[in-house]
Amino acid sequence: MHHLKSLGPAVARVSGLEAFRAGLGALIGLGLAGLFVLSPQGDPRLGLYLVAPFGATSVLLFAVPNSPLAQPWSAVVGNTVAALVGVAVCLTVPDPTLRVALAVGLSVTATILCRAVHPPAGAVAMTAAMSPDAIAHLGFWFALTPVALGTVVLVLLATLYARLTGRRYPFRQFDEPSRHGTGDRDPVERLGLSEDALIAILDRYSQSFNLGVEDLARLIGAAELQAAAASSGPLAARDIMSRDLITVTPDTPLDAVADLFRTHRFTALPVIGPESRFLGVIFQMHLIDRARSEPRGPGRGVVAVLRGFPGARKQTAPKAGDIMDAQGPRAAPDTPVAALLPMMAGGDTDAVPVLDRDRIVGIVTRTDLIAALAREAARGPR
Repeated sequence: MHHLKSLGPAVARVSGLEAFRAGLGALIGLGLAGLFVLSPQGDPRLGLYLVAPFGATSVLLFAVPNSPLAQPWSAVVGNTVAALVGVAVCLTVPDPTLRVALAVGLSVTATILCRAVHPPAGAVAMTAAMSPDAIAHLGFWFALTPVALGTVVLVLLATLYARLTGRRYPFRQFDEPSRHGTGDRDPVERLGLSEDALIAILDRYSQSFNLGVEDLARLIGAAELQAAAASSGPLAARDIMSRDLITVTPDTPLDAVADLFRTHRFTALPVIGPESRFLGVIFQMHLIDRARSEPRGPGRGVVAVLRGFPGARKQTAPKAGDIMDAQGPRAAPDTPVAALLPMMAGGDTDAVPVLDRDRIVGIVTRTDLIAALAREAARGPR
């Protein structure tokens, strides 16, 4: 039975929503390309037509946009180089069988040497080798259009579609600035490993075609985070949360919120409604962002909002409900610390409210979490 398991699916299960997102992207990408740029019908005169390998390219661009094989260089250069090879072979080798095999084999070698491996490129070379009439008319122009032009169009559409659907394409580069706009990497990616070291790991395990350096850094960071969380033992949110809470209501003026932050040195304040029903949370950054967006003038602006300038009270003052985050992460009293750690490791969340049904019963701050992990580390392995 163990041997039969290797014949089953090797790809992890994904949600139906993600499958729909990928399929819709391919539909839109090829549909727009065929509607505005490339004709679905073969046109050997102009060369502006869709070729079958674009279907395979769409699978990579829209379904697995994080793959190194799907990145713009791999897609555009890989397809174009394969087209050039396929045309050259088609124009010089008369035997059809040898022509096809030679075109695909040489295109594989060429794209690897160009660091542009893209599986549909083999089909591009094969298409050229199997279309001697069209190639006789278009020649090497076939590599420019439809191949290069069509691939560029699909890459641009995939980039736009990824942004519209909350994905990232092209994938992150290892030396890309962090989300804070500084040269530091995001916290979960600070591994102590250089880019060259990560590349060496990918080469050692022959994974360079399957995984990018940035994604490897993120996976290692996530694994380390999970291991650290597992070492926290049976601790739950109720064991480390702050219980004596300072809260505000949606109608609390922002100058009063600023006073609470200044007085208590908190980084987050829960917003509650009747019967302690949790409505959202305000982080210091929300207050700063709102202060910077306030129109400047007498009694307005950063000073008015953050210091409670009296002039701000004479106008329609913003309130806590205007800036609170109602969609952030939250936990239950029995939520394991192992589940809280990933919520706050990325730097976007300073505190996680702990709810019993809809009522807030505590809050776990990053300070609470660090203190708990430090205590567990001091106790050592049990």
